[in-house]
Amino acid sequence: MTSEREIDGSGRGRFERFDLKPKVAGMRDEVLEGLARTPKALPPKFFYDRRGSELFERITHLPEYYLTRTEMALFERHLPAIAKALGAGFCLVEYGSGSSRKIRKLLERVRPAAYVPVDISGAHLEAEARALYADYPWLDMFPTCADFTRPFDLPPPVAGLPRVGFFPGSSIGNFDPPGAVDFLVAARATLGDGARFLIGVDRKKDPALLEAAYNDASGVTAEFNRNVLRHINDRLGADFDPDAFDHEARYDAELGCIQMFLVSRVDQVVRIGDRTVTFAAGEAIHTESSFKYAPHEFEALAQSADFRTDACWTDSEERFALFLLRAG
Repeated sequence: MTSEREIDGSGRGRFERFDLKPKVAGMRDEVLEGLARTPKALPPKFFYDRRGSELFERITHLPEYYLTRTEMALFERHLPAIAKALGAGFCLVEYGSGSSRKIRKLLERVRPAAYVPVDISGAHLEAEARALYADYPWLDMFPTCADFTRPFDLPPPVAGLPRVGFFPGSSIGNFDPPGAVDFLVAARATLGDGARFLIGVDRKKDPALLEAAYNDASGVTAEFNRNVLRHINDRLGADFDPDAFDHEARYDAELGCIQMFLVSRVDQVVRIGDRTVTFAAGEAIHTESSFKYAPHEFEALAQSADFRTDACWTDSEERFALFLLRAG
């Protein structure tokens, strides 16, 4: 573990970066490996270049996309109860660093003793942590570059503090159920016995409502989906024609998830550097899954990773849930 500490003597909180040197697979290798599968697939993390992040922010404000506004309303309504349940003097560990409204609401209300945002992308982590530190200078902040899908060591300055994990936005749904259990097992190993974990979970509901959220009338989600191809073009010198692929998102009731695809409109050959990938007309690339859970299903999943449910808050329309879990 390497670290870089900054102290300015002004009475501000401590800011220290930690780098656990996570192994990061090369983008080219991941893309070619995914496109060699049957069916073809691309990792959803490649949605998020600058343009992709901007498009996703637009998605969160669309009338069809209930997730963000429903989760924010839950935070607004239940923050007093969340703060009371968490108490004081703990280290807040956010899985996937962000300067979003949700982490800001939580920081303002619970005022943890320390904050550890975690992300595998060092550059993204640095930018988001500095944005937050500028607005919360009283807070001891220890951004940590790590692969949070595996157990990792928390920074030495937070040793001895009670731990609270934070994973909002229904990001847990991007893992399939066995992968979600693996993630929770890794989080439990990192956070330790007695730790709490606040997680946003999208609930199962009317498939028409789910499919509308991923097929908005203005086409922003379709553009977001196609942006993964533009990102690959920019980074790898590929020659994808994004307009030669149709966006498709559908709910699979048997799996309990939304699946998102890009479907080739024509027979075509795409170059990625010195490699070529052939697509038949109608052939799909799987770009994302988003699993949905009934509350009892998620509780059972958490229990299999040795977490029990301390509290669950949901909206009146039963669209989304906030779970407060406890390890052990």
